[in-house]
Amino acid sequence: MIQYVSLAMNWVIFLALFPITFFWLRRAWRIIVRRDFSEVALKRGESPKNPERFAPIAALLNLIPGIVLICVILGVVAGLLPYQHWTAAAGVTIWCKFFFDFILSRHAHPVQWGRKKKPAEGETGSE
Repeated sequence: MIQYVSLAMNWVIFLALFPITFFWLRRAWRIIVRRDFSEVALKRGESPKNPERFAPIAALLNLIPGIVLICVILGVVAGLLPYQHWTAAAGVTIWCKFFFDFILSRHAHPVQWGRKKKPAEGETGSE
């Protein structure tokens, strides 16, 4: 029974690599080819004031892990990567991608220290 649970978990981990890779490569495609910066350095769903500045970094942060996961998938299918190696490579890639995306989003949205400025006449304070 334990072997079946382990086998099922291995398949779940392996099959999860496909949509993750697809979304990362699609995001890189949108940034590089279509010049769509709507998903660059998001913080709470909002883009930074100048997403073009962070677009090359965001493109690399999506393209490189996507390529690494494609190599992992191909290595597993070809039988070249043992279980310990491909799970380690996939896990480190996924976690590093999350951490670097978080760092980029915080860098793109600097913290405003001090008091908030009063809105000028005619402006709303909701911005």
